[in-house]
Amino acid sequence: MSLHVDSYGSLGRPLLFIHGWGMHGGMWGDVLEILGRQFRVFAVDLPGHGYGRGTGTETIDSIADELADQFRDELTVCGWSLGGQIALRLAMRFPDRVARLVLISSTPCFVQKEGWSCAMSEKTLADFSDALQQDYVATLRRFLSLQLRGSENEREHLSLLRKSLMSRGEPNLAALQSGLRMLRDVDLRDALSDINQPALVISGDRDTLTPLAASRYMAERMPNARLATIAGAAHAPFLSHTEEFVGHISGFMHG
Repeated sequence: MSLHVDSYGSLGRPLLFIHGWGMHGGMWGDVLEILGRQFRVFAVDLPGHGYGRGTGTETIDSIADELADQFRDELTVCGWSLGGQIALRLAMRFPDRVARLVLISSTPCFVQKEGWSCAMSEKTLADFSDALQQDYVATLRRFLSLQLRGSENEREHLSLLRKSLMSRGEPNLAALQSGLRMLRDVDLRDALSDINQPALVISGDRDTLTPLAASRYMAERMPNARLATIAGAAHAPFLSHTEEFVGHISGFMHG
């Protein structure tokens, strides 16, 4: 397993950005360069995504361990979607490495369970897994459209995501499958109350993949968390509402 890391800026406190399933570190749009004017910003390509190398056997714990091995100084970890779960796991396993958390369009549990309805059905996720075997490029493109469904300027930003998707080569099919297993199996709800780092939870009010209710749940159960809701945004608020998104993170870092 290996991670690819891009860096932006050289001054200020360090920020680590972790992308979501099927994506890579080049999908953040202008956010990284803008924040790089104030902070030292790092963006990873997870194993099997972008320039990252993986075997498809990775787990959320092995990825967290690899991140901790690569980033030994205390930093703020910003995770989007599946990247938010990885950020939470990193904070749990290595609390001395994670000063703050920013959880973007994320959730402690992606699939519906008894008493947990603000998530996708397990069948929907299974259908994605089956479709991935048939035509993973088409499946990823469909996933991109779900991320921006209902967002302001949906078509414009969907076009940007689609152009970025394969800009670092095709993702590894085994890595995509292991990512779906993480989405299916990881449930961090019971651990939230033990995560004491200051946390900012950012959610779009039109997000259908990780609903606002899931973000609210996280913010209410982590002792030092607060919720920032971006009106008109879906699953990728950093693209559709870049200025507002950056403002939330800058305010959190300087607060």
